[in-house]
Amino acid sequence: MRTIVKNSILIAALALGLGINAQNRKLDNYREPDKNGLNVFESPKDTTSTFENIKVRIGGSFALQYQAIDHENANGAAALMPITNNFNLATANLDLDVALAKGLRMHLRTYLSSRHHNEPYVKGGYFQVDNLDFIKEGLASDLMKYVTIKVGHMEINYGDAHFRRSDNAQAIFNPFVGNYIMDSFTTEVGGEVYFRKNGFLAMVGATNTKLNQSVVSDEVNGNASPSIVGKLGYDKQINSDLRLRLTGSIYNTAWATRTYLYAGDRAGARYYYVMAPPTTNGAATTAAAAFTTGRYNPGFNNKLTAIMFNPFVKFKGLEFFGMLELTNGKNLGEVDRRKATQLGAELLYRFGSKENFYFGGRYNSVSAEDASGYDIDITRFNIGGGWFMTKNVLAKVEYVTQKYDGFATGNILDGGKFNGLVAEAIISF
Repeated sequence: MRTIVKNSILIAALALGLGINAQNRKLDNYREPDKNGLNVFESPKDTTSTFENIKVRIGGSFALQYQAIDHENANGAAALMPITNNFNLATANLDLDVALAKGLRMHLRTYLSSRHHNEPYVKGGYFQVDNLDFIKEGLASDLMKYVTIKVGHMEINYGDAHFRRSDNAQAIFNPFVGNYIMDSFTTEVGGEVYFRKNGFLAMVGATNTKLNQSVVSDEVNGNASPSIVGKLGYDKQINSDLRLRLTGSIYNTAWATRTYLYAGDRAGARYYYVMAPPTTNGAATTAAAAFTTGRYNPGFNNKLTAIMFNPFVKFKGLEFFGMLELTNGKNLGEVDRRKATQLGAELLYRFGSKENFYFGGRYNSVSAEDASGYDIDITRFNIGGGWFMTKNVLAKVEYVTQKYDGFATGNILDGGKFNGLVAEAIISF
Protein backbone atom coordinates (compact mmCIF):
# COMPACT_ATOMS: atom_id res chain seq x y z
CA MET A 1 0.00 0.00 0.00
CA ARG A 2 2.86 2.37 0.86
CA THR A 3 4.45 1.81 -2.57
CA ILE A 4 1.12 2.52 -4.30
CA VAL A 5 0.80 5.80 -2.40
CA LYS A 6 4.36 6.81 -3.33
CA ASN A 7 3.76 6.08 -6.99
CA SER A 8 0.44 7.93 -6.96
CA ILE A 9 2.09 11.05 -5.52
CA LEU A 10 4.89 10.91 -8.09
CA ILE A 11 2.48 10.43 -10.98
CA ALA A 12 0.37 13.35 -9.75
CA ALA A 13 3.48 15.53 -9.54
CA LEU A 14 4.43 14.45 -13.03
CA ALA A 15 1.02 15.35 -14.43
CA LEU A 16 1.14 18.73 -12.68
CA GLY A 17 4.59 19.42 -14.06
CA LEU A 18 3.47 18.59 -17.58
CA GLY A 19 0.61 21.07 -17.26
CA ILE A 20 2.86 23.81 -15.90
CA ASN A 21 5.53 23.38 -18.55
CA ALA A 22 3.32 22.55 -21.54
CA GLN A 23 4.04 25.91 -23.19
CA ASN A 24 7.84 25.70 -23.29
CA ARG A 25 9.89 22.72 -22.11
CA LYS A 26 13.09 23.59 -23.96
CA LEU A 27 16.29 23.84 -21.93
CA ASP A 28 19.74 25.05 -22.94
CA ASN A 29 22.47 22.48 -23.65
CA TYR A 30 20.11 19.59 -23.03
CA ARG A 31 19.67 16.20 -24.67
CA GLU A 32 15.95 15.79 -25.22
CA PRO A 33 14.57 12.45 -23.95
CA ASP A 34 12.53 11.68 -27.08
CA LYS A 35 13.33 10.97 -30.74
CA ASN A 36 15.06 14.36 -30.96
CA GLY A 37 17.75 12.95 -28.65
CA LEU A 38 18.71 10.11 -31.02
CA ASN A 39 22.43 10.05 -31.82
CA VAL A 40 23.10 12.88 -29.38
CA PHE A 41 26.02 11.86 -27.21
CA GLU A 42 27.32 14.48 -24.77
CA SER A 43 24.81 17.26 -24.09
CA PRO A 44 25.05 19.94 -26.79
CA LYS A 45 27.22 22.99 -26.26
CA ASP A 46 25.61 26.28 -27.30
CA THR A 47 26.77 29.70 -26.15
CA THR A 48 23.34 31.26 -26.74
CA SER A 49 21.32 31.41 -23.54
CA THR A 50 17.51 31.48 -23.32
CA PHE A 51 17.43 31.68 -19.51
CA GLU A 52 14.97 34.16 -17.99
CA ASN A 53 13.82 32.55 -14.75
CA ILE A 54 14.12 29.21 -13.00
CA LYS A 55 12.44 26.59 -15.17
CA VAL A 56 11.53 23.08 -13.99
CA ARG A 57 11.11 20.43 -16.66
CA ILE A 58 9.40 17.29 -15.35
CA GLY A 59 9.62 14.28 -17.62
CA GLY A 60 9.50 10.54 -17.49
CA SER A 61 9.82 7.23 -19.29
CA PHE A 62 7.84 4.00 -19.26
CA ALA A 63 8.79 0.65 -20.81
CA LEU A 64 7.10 -2.72 -21.10
CA GLN A 65 8.36 -5.90 -22.79
CA TYR A 66 6.80 -9.13 -23.96
CA GLN A 67 9.41 -11.89 -23.80
CA ALA A 68 9.31 -15.22 -25.67
CA ILE A 69 12.75 -16.71 -25.02
CA ASP A 70 13.94 -20.30 -24.56
CA HIS A 71 17.18 -21.28 -22.83
CA GLU A 72 19.19 -24.46 -22.34
CA ASN A 73 22.60 -25.74 -21.29
CA ALA A 74 24.67 -28.92 -21.50
CA ASN A 75 23.66 -32.23 -19.98
CA GLY A 76 25.09 -32.35 -16.49
CA ALA A 77 25.13 -28.56 -16.06
CA ALA A 78 23.26 -26.92 -13.19
CA ALA A 79 19.48 -26.71 -13.52
CA LEU A 80 17.88 -23.68 -15.18
CA MET A 81 14.89 -21.65 -14.14
CA PRO A 82 11.77 -22.71 -16.08
CA ILE A 83 10.64 -19.67 -18.11
CA THR A 84 7.64 -19.09 -20.37
CA ASN A 85 6.27 -16.48 -22.77
CA ASN A 86 4.78 -13.50 -20.97
CA PHE A 87 5.10 -9.82 -20.04
CA ASN A 88 7.86 -8.49 -17.81
CA LEU A 89 7.41 -6.03 -14.97
CA ALA A 90 6.77 -2.55 -16.39
CA THR A 91 9.49 -0.05 -15.52
CA ALA A 92 9.27 3.73 -15.06
CA ASN A 93 11.57 6.73 -14.59
CA LEU A 94 10.94 10.23 -13.29
CA ASP A 95 13.26 13.02 -14.49
CA LEU A 96 13.69 16.50 -13.05
CA ASP A 97 15.72 18.95 -15.13
CA VAL A 98 16.01 22.47 -13.77
CA ALA A 99 17.48 25.59 -15.34
CA LEU A 100 18.78 27.31 -12.19
CA ALA A 101 20.61 30.26 -13.74
CA LYS A 102 22.22 31.30 -16.98
CA GLY A 103 24.53 28.44 -17.87
CA LEU A 104 23.65 26.37 -14.78
CA ARG A 105 21.41 23.30 -15.00
CA MET A 106 20.55 20.39 -12.71
CA HIS A 107 19.48 16.85 -13.65
CA LEU A 108 17.96 14.22 -11.33
CA ARG A 109 16.65 10.79 -12.31
CA THR A 110 14.54 8.54 -10.08
CA TYR A 111 13.66 4.96 -10.93
CA LEU A 112 9.98 4.63 -9.99
CA SER A 113 10.11 0.88 -10.58
CA SER A 114 12.79 -1.38 -11.99
CA ARG A 115 13.66 -5.03 -12.31
CA HIS A 116 15.91 -4.75 -9.26
CA HIS A 117 13.50 -2.70 -7.12
CA ASN A 118 9.73 -2.32 -7.35
CA GLU A 119 9.87 0.84 -5.27
CA PRO A 120 11.21 4.33 -6.12
CA TYR A 121 14.88 5.17 -5.56
CA VAL A 122 17.26 7.77 -6.94
CA LYS A 123 19.64 6.80 -9.73
CA GLY A 124 21.69 10.00 -9.43
CA GLY A 125 22.04 13.56 -10.60
CA TYR A 126 24.47 16.35 -11.42
CA PHE A 127 25.05 20.05 -11.95
CA GLN A 128 26.11 21.15 -15.42
CA VAL A 129 27.93 24.45 -15.85
CA ASP A 130 28.20 25.98 -19.34
CA ASN A 131 29.14 29.51 -18.36
CA LEU A 132 30.01 31.41 -15.20
CA ASP A 133 27.66 34.38 -15.54
CA PHE A 134 25.78 33.24 -12.44
CA ILE A 135 28.94 34.15 -10.49
CA LYS A 136 29.86 37.31 -12.37
CA GLU A 137 28.65 38.55 -15.73
CA GLY A 138 31.25 37.74 -18.39
CA LEU A 139 33.51 35.74 -16.05
CA ALA A 140 35.96 33.69 -18.19
CA SER A 141 33.53 34.04 -21.10
CA ASP A 142 36.19 33.38 -23.76
CA LEU A 143 37.11 30.07 -22.10
CA MET A 144 33.57 28.99 -21.30
CA LYS A 145 32.63 29.15 -24.98
CA TYR A 146 34.34 25.78 -25.19
CA VAL A 147 34.22 24.37 -21.64
CA THR A 148 31.52 22.41 -19.80
CA ILE A 149 31.77 21.22 -16.19
CA LYS A 150 29.69 18.43 -14.65
CA VAL A 151 29.70 17.53 -10.94
CA GLY A 152 27.51 15.09 -9.05
CA HIS A 153 26.66 11.48 -8.23
CA MET A 154 26.22 10.74 -11.88
CA GLU A 155 26.54 8.45 -14.87
CA ILE A 156 30.22 8.43 -15.78
CA ASN A 157 31.09 9.31 -19.37
CA TYR A 158 33.22 6.28 -20.20
CA GLY A 159 32.80 5.20 -23.82
CA ASP A 160 29.93 6.03 -26.15
CA ALA A 161 27.87 2.85 -25.71
CA HIS A 162 26.21 4.20 -22.56
CA PHE A 163 24.56 6.94 -24.65
CA ARG A 164 22.74 4.22 -26.66
CA ARG A 165 21.83 1.89 -23.79
CA SER A 166 18.49 1.41 -22.04
CA ASP A 167 18.57 3.16 -18.67
CA ASN A 168 15.75 1.33 -16.93
CA ALA A 169 12.63 2.76 -18.64
CA GLN A 170 14.54 5.28 -20.80
CA ALA A 171 14.98 2.91 -23.74
CA ILE A 172 14.15 5.18 -26.66
CA PHE A 173 17.82 5.68 -27.63
CA ASN A 174 18.54 1.94 -27.77
CA PRO A 175 17.61 0.48 -31.19
CA PHE A 176 17.45 -3.00 -29.63
CA VAL A 177 16.01 -4.34 -26.39
CA GLY A 178 19.08 -5.48 -24.45
CA ASN A 179 22.27 -3.62 -23.57
CA TYR A 180 25.75 -4.98 -24.29
CA ILE A 181 26.99 -8.21 -22.67
CA MET A 182 29.61 -6.37 -20.60
CA ASP A 183 27.46 -3.37 -19.66
CA SER A 184 29.96 -0.54 -19.13
CA PHE A 185 27.91 1.73 -16.92
CA THR A 186 28.24 3.11 -13.40
CA THR A 187 27.12 6.05 -11.27
CA GLU A 188 29.76 7.49 -8.95
CA VAL A 189 30.48 10.77 -7.19
CA GLY A 190 32.84 12.78 -9.34
CA GLY A 191 33.42 15.59 -11.77
CA GLU A 192 34.17 15.93 -15.48
CA VAL A 193 35.57 18.86 -17.46
CA TYR A 194 34.94 19.07 -21.23
CA PHE A 195 36.64 21.12 -23.91
CA ARG A 196 34.95 21.20 -27.33
CA LYS A 197 35.98 23.20 -30.38
CA ASN A 198 35.55 22.70 -34.15
CA GLY A 199 34.33 19.12 -33.69
CA PHE A 200 37.14 18.07 -31.34
CA LEU A 201 36.30 16.78 -27.87
CA ALA A 202 38.50 16.32 -24.81
CA MET A 203 37.27 15.30 -21.37
CA VAL A 204 39.00 14.48 -18.11
CA GLY A 205 37.35 13.50 -14.85
CA ALA A 206 37.74 11.73 -11.54
CA THR A 207 35.40 9.78 -9.26
CA ASN A 208 35.56 8.30 -5.79
CA THR A 209 35.05 4.77 -7.25
CA LYS A 210 32.01 4.11 -5.03
CA LEU A 211 28.51 3.22 -6.18
CA ASN A 212 27.02 3.12 -2.69
CA GLN A 213 28.37 6.10 -0.79
CA SER A 214 29.79 5.65 2.71
CA VAL A 215 32.34 7.31 5.01
CA VAL A 216 33.14 4.00 6.75
CA SER A 217 36.85 3.21 6.44
CA ASP A 218 38.04 -0.19 5.21
CA GLU A 219 40.82 -0.72 7.74
CA VAL A 220 41.50 -4.27 6.58
CA ASN A 221 41.90 -3.89 2.81
CA GLY A 222 42.39 -0.15 2.50
CA ASN A 223 40.11 2.50 1.01
CA ALA A 224 39.51 2.79 -2.71
CA SER A 225 41.70 5.13 -4.70
CA PRO A 226 40.07 7.68 -7.00
CA SER A 227 39.22 6.48 -10.49
CA ILE A 228 40.36 8.51 -13.51
CA VAL A 229 38.19 8.80 -16.60
CA GLY A 230 39.06 10.47 -19.89
CA LYS A 231 37.85 10.80 -23.46
CA LEU A 232 39.25 12.18 -26.73
CA GLY A 233 37.28 12.38 -29.93
CA TYR A 234 36.10 14.08 -33.07
CA ASP A 235 32.43 14.57 -34.00
CA LYS A 236 31.50 16.49 -37.13
CA GLN A 237 28.52 16.89 -39.43
CA ILE A 238 30.54 16.84 -42.65
CA ASN A 239 27.58 17.80 -44.82
CA SER A 240 23.81 17.42 -44.80
CA ASP A 241 24.12 13.68 -45.53
CA LEU A 242 27.22 12.58 -43.63
CA ARG A 243 28.20 12.65 -39.96
CA LEU A 244 31.40 11.14 -38.54
CA ARG A 245 32.34 10.53 -34.91
CA LEU A 246 35.28 8.67 -33.39
CA THR A 247 36.15 8.59 -29.70
CA GLY A 248 38.54 6.80 -27.37
CA SER A 249 37.89 6.54 -23.63
CA ILE A 250 39.72 5.27 -20.57
CA TYR A 251 38.65 4.37 -17.03
CA ASN A 252 41.35 3.42 -14.52
CA THR A 253 41.18 2.37 -10.86
CA ALA A 254 44.52 1.81 -9.14
CA TRP A 255 43.11 0.15 -6.02
CA ALA A 256 39.70 -0.88 -4.66
CA THR A 257 38.03 -3.77 -2.89
CA ARG A 258 35.27 -3.53 -5.48
CA THR A 259 34.78 -1.62 -8.72
CA TYR A 260 31.43 -1.08 -10.43
CA LEU A 261 32.12 -0.35 -14.08
CA TYR A 262 30.52 -3.68 -15.07
CA ALA A 263 28.22 -3.95 -12.06
CA GLY A 264 26.91 -0.42 -11.70
CA ASP A 265 23.44 -0.85 -13.22
CA ARG A 266 21.02 -1.11 -10.30
CA ALA A 267 17.96 -1.25 -12.56
CA GLY A 268 18.51 -4.64 -14.19
CA ALA A 269 19.02 -6.37 -17.53
CA ARG A 270 16.29 -6.88 -20.11
CA TYR A 271 16.40 -10.63 -20.74
CA TYR A 272 14.59 -11.85 -17.65
CA TYR A 273 15.77 -15.09 -15.97
CA VAL A 274 17.79 -16.37 -18.93
CA MET A 275 20.44 -18.86 -17.72
CA ALA A 276 19.34 -18.29 -14.11
CA PRO A 277 19.01 -21.11 -11.55
CA PRO A 278 15.82 -22.01 -9.71
CA THR A 279 15.81 -21.61 -5.94
CA THR A 280 16.54 -24.66 -3.81
CA ASN A 281 12.92 -24.92 -2.67
CA GLY A 282 11.59 -24.85 -6.23
CA ALA A 283 10.06 -21.37 -5.96
CA ALA A 284 10.76 -18.79 -8.62
CA THR A 285 13.95 -16.77 -8.25
CA THR A 286 12.97 -13.16 -7.61
CA ALA A 287 13.71 -10.57 -10.28
CA ALA A 288 15.95 -8.71 -7.83
CA ALA A 289 18.03 -11.82 -7.08
CA ALA A 290 18.75 -12.44 -10.78
CA PHE A 291 18.63 -8.94 -12.19
CA THR A 292 21.76 -9.17 -14.37
CA THR A 293 20.86 -12.28 -16.38
CA GLY A 294 22.30 -12.30 -19.89
CA ARG A 295 25.24 -10.10 -18.92
CA TYR A 296 28.83 -10.91 -17.99
CA ASN A 297 30.93 -9.20 -15.30
CA PRO A 298 34.66 -10.03 -15.60
CA GLY A 299 35.11 -9.33 -11.89
CA PHE A 300 38.02 -6.89 -12.04
CA ASN A 301 37.29 -5.53 -8.57
CA ASN A 302 40.74 -4.73 -7.21
CA LYS A 303 42.56 -3.12 -10.12
CA LEU A 304 40.86 -2.09 -13.34
CA THR A 305 41.94 -0.48 -16.57
CA ALA A 306 39.36 -0.22 -19.36
CA ILE A 307 39.77 1.36 -22.80
CA MET A 308 36.96 1.75 -25.33
CA PHE A 309 37.00 2.94 -28.94
CA ASN A 310 33.73 3.90 -30.65
CA PRO A 311 33.26 4.84 -34.32
CA PHE A 312 29.91 6.26 -35.42
CA VAL A 313 28.96 6.98 -39.03
CA LYS A 314 25.61 8.16 -40.34
CA PHE A 315 25.11 8.59 -44.07
CA LYS A 316 21.55 9.60 -44.88
CA GLY A 317 19.47 6.77 -43.35
CA LEU A 318 22.34 4.31 -42.96
CA GLU A 319 23.89 4.23 -39.49
CA PHE A 320 26.87 2.33 -38.05
CA PHE A 321 28.00 2.24 -34.42
CA GLY A 322 30.98 0.18 -33.32
CA MET A 323 32.79 -0.81 -30.16
CA LEU A 324 36.21 -2.20 -29.30
CA GLU A 325 36.76 -2.52 -25.55
CA LEU A 326 40.00 -3.74 -24.00
CA THR A 327 39.98 -4.22 -20.25
CA ASN A 328 42.13 -5.89 -17.62
CA GLY A 329 42.29 -6.17 -13.85
CA LYS A 330 42.07 -8.57 -10.94
CA ASN A 331 40.26 -9.38 -7.74
CA LEU A 332 41.68 -9.23 -4.25
CA GLY A 333 43.86 -12.28 -3.74
CA GLU A 334 44.71 -12.69 -7.41
CA VAL A 335 48.38 -12.22 -8.32
CA ASP A 336 48.16 -11.55 -12.05
CA ARG A 337 45.82 -9.36 -14.02
CA ARG A 338 43.29 -11.02 -16.30
CA LYS A 339 42.05 -9.67 -19.62
CA ALA A 340 38.72 -9.27 -21.38
CA THR A 341 37.88 -8.00 -24.86
CA GLN A 342 34.46 -6.88 -26.03
CA LEU A 343 33.44 -6.23 -29.63
CA GLY A 344 30.23 -4.64 -30.83
CA ALA A 345 28.83 -3.55 -34.18
CA GLU A 346 25.41 -2.13 -35.05
CA LEU A 347 24.20 -1.49 -38.58
CA LEU A 348 20.82 0.23 -38.97
CA TYR A 349 18.78 1.70 -41.75
CA ARG A 350 16.33 4.45 -40.79
CA PHE A 351 13.67 5.30 -43.35
CA GLY A 352 10.43 7.16 -43.90
CA SER A 353 9.96 10.89 -44.43
CA LYS A 354 11.08 11.57 -40.84
CA GLU A 355 13.07 8.35 -40.34
CA ASN A 356 10.32 7.05 -38.10
CA PHE A 357 11.09 3.42 -39.06
CA TYR A 358 14.30 1.42 -38.79
CA PHE A 359 15.62 -2.11 -39.03
CA GLY A 360 19.06 -3.59 -38.51
CA GLY A 361 21.30 -5.94 -36.61
CA ARG A 362 23.85 -5.99 -33.82
CA TYR A 363 26.80 -8.29 -33.17
CA ASN A 364 28.30 -8.43 -29.67
CA SER A 365 31.02 -10.72 -28.30
CA VAL A 366 33.11 -11.05 -25.14
CA SER A 367 36.31 -13.09 -24.80
CA ALA A 368 37.71 -13.17 -21.28
CA GLU A 369 40.08 -14.88 -18.89
CA ASP A 370 37.48 -15.80 -16.30
CA ALA A 371 38.19 -15.83 -12.56
CA SER A 372 37.54 -19.61 -12.67
CA GLY A 373 40.71 -20.03 -14.71
CA TYR A 374 38.89 -20.79 -17.96
CA ASP A 375 39.04 -18.79 -21.18
CA ILE A 376 35.41 -18.10 -22.04
CA ASP A 377 33.56 -16.69 -25.03
CA ILE A 378 30.05 -15.23 -25.22
CA THR A 379 28.46 -14.20 -28.50
CA ARG A 380 25.14 -12.49 -29.20
CA PHE A 381 23.25 -11.55 -32.36
CA ASN A 382 20.26 -9.22 -32.49
CA ILE A 383 18.04 -8.61 -35.50
CA GLY A 384 15.13 -6.24 -35.22
CA GLY A 385 13.42 -3.00 -36.00
CA GLY A 386 11.26 -0.25 -34.63
CA TRP A 387 8.57 2.32 -35.33
CA PHE A 388 8.38 5.81 -33.81
CA MET A 389 4.62 6.26 -33.65
CA THR A 390 5.32 9.80 -32.41
CA LYS A 391 8.55 11.39 -31.26
CA ASN A 392 7.66 10.19 -27.74
CA VAL A 393 6.43 6.66 -28.47
CA LEU A 394 8.56 3.80 -29.83
CA ALA A 395 7.60 0.19 -30.50
CA LYS A 396 10.39 -2.27 -31.31
CA VAL A 397 10.83 -6.00 -31.73
CA GLU A 398 13.93 -8.15 -31.99
CA TYR A 399 15.14 -11.70 -32.32
CA VAL A 400 18.09 -12.42 -30.00
CA THR A 401 20.39 -15.40 -29.77
CA GLN A 402 23.27 -15.75 -27.29
CA LYS A 403 25.76 -18.58 -26.83
CA TYR A 404 28.26 -19.41 -24.05
CA ASP A 405 31.50 -21.34 -24.69
CA GLY A 406 34.44 -22.41 -22.54
CA PHE A 407 32.74 -22.57 -19.15
CA ALA A 408 33.63 -25.40 -16.77
CA THR A 409 31.75 -28.70 -16.95
CA GLY A 410 28.82 -28.53 -14.55
CA ASN A 411 28.72 -24.72 -14.55
CA ILE A 412 25.23 -23.40 -15.24
CA LEU A 413 26.63 -21.65 -18.33
CA ASP A 414 28.33 -24.81 -19.66
CA GLY A 415 26.96 -25.24 -23.18
CA GLY A 416 24.49 -22.47 -22.46
CA LYS A 417 22.43 -20.62 -25.01
CA PHE A 418 19.18 -18.69 -25.26
CA ASN A 419 17.16 -17.34 -28.16
CA GLY A 420 13.77 -15.92 -28.94
CA LEU A 421 11.67 -12.84 -29.61
CA VAL A 422 11.25 -9.76 -27.43
CA ALA A 423 8.92 -6.84 -28.12
CA GLU A 424 9.15 -3.56 -26.24
CA ALA A 425 7.00 -0.42 -26.06
CA ILE A 426 8.49 2.83 -24.73
CA ILE A 427 7.05 6.22 -23.88
CA SER A 428 9.53 8.99 -23.11
CA PHE A 429 8.94 12.73 -22.71
